[in-house]
Amino acid sequence: MIPSILPTYNRAPLSFIKGEGSWLTEADGTRYLDFGAGIAVNSLGHTNPDLVAALSGQANALWHVSNLYHIPAQEKLADLLVEHTFADTCFFTNSGTEACELAVKMARKYHFDKGHPERTDIVTFSGAFHGRSAAGIAAAGSEKMTHGFGPLLPGFTHVPWGDHEALGLAITDSTAAIMIEPVQGEGGIRPLPDQCLKGLRERCNYHGILLILDEVQCGIGRTGKLFAHEYAGITPDIMMVAKGIGGGFPLGAVLATEDAASGMTAGTHGSTYGGNPLACAVGARVMEIVTDPEFLHEVNRKAGLLRQSLEGLVAAHPGVFAEVRGTGLMLGLKCILPNTDVVREGYGECILTVPAADNVVRLLPALTLSDSDIAEGVARLDRAAARAQAHHHA
Repeated sequence: MIPSILPTYNRAPLSFIKGEGSWLTEADGTRYLDFGAGIAVNSLGHTNPDLVAALSGQANALWHVSNLYHIPAQEKLADLLVEHTFADTCFFTNSGTEACELAVKMARKYHFDKGHPERTDIVTFSGAFHGRSAAGIAAAGSEKMTHGFGPLLPGFTHVPWGDHEALGLAITDSTAAIMIEPVQGEGGIRPLPDQCLKGLRERCNYHGILLILDEVQCGIGRTGKLFAHEYAGITPDIMMVAKGIGGGFPLGAVLATEDAASGMTAGTHGSTYGGNPLACAVGARVMEIVTDPEFLHEVNRKAGLLRQSLEGLVAAHPGVFAEVRGTGLMLGLKCILPNTDVVREGYGECILTVPAADNVVRLLPALTLSDSDIAEGVARLDRAAARAQAHHHA
């Protein structure tokens, strides 16, 4: 008999009733160290007092009015995003998936309005994850994402990760944009080298096409800069944001230059809940915190400490781990044993991690985790690795 919740997840046998900082507690009082942060969502930890205050203050004033009216909390967040990024304008969504839908529409409408309706094709890369909507799965193109869901939305060309020759051939007179994650998350914590991101920007400029960056997982301070593309010294035309921006409250956004957004006039897009006062009050507080240079400095310091510790962990367990990869507090352990074994043994040591493709275990802790959380987390991963190794040989 089908359960009341559609069974599309293989859920771990864990159920939490309370969270604080980097810790989650089950009903029986068992505490788990959270190195997944709700898949890079709880950027400032669980029940962060600043965010609780922002949310409860707004909840006592106004929840929803719709985008038929001006929403002061939305305008405040938009102003913060425009001030701290390349963008001239923002549209608020409830998720990264919805942000992807608008990014695709925006790129196609841009060329249509410029007199090039044939420019509809978007070039994407193997290992990509852009959400699970019709556009998102067509953009990713993998068998795992698309199997059984045809016919797929046309207009996407898929290029192997890191294949410069294939990329060159993929750009034609019908190309509208290139869409890529500066650091692949679901794909196994694969950072795009800075020179490659620079190269993509140059190609887009040369061909008159748009660069869409998906920073849903790697944005909002996760890599030690506000957005990962800043390391390469380039800017996109359109950027998708979600996850960390709401600190746990559902919120996404599309950021764009004035030029890239020029086709999106009144009536071309909408959202019932997007940019609601609750989400935007929280998002504005998140932005105020993560844009503080001292906060990002601390993220980088803690990232260095965690990475160094993980390098030691990999060296200590050569039969379990192959390497550490990633940047900032978006790190991955490339595994030799099945990554799911390591994640499962982690549950036994009361530490939460997230599996990804390419046999990687993702470590996406709260950006606010403490030095003692780092030490405790690595100690628990060390014991989990030993357990995985022992079970493998048993």
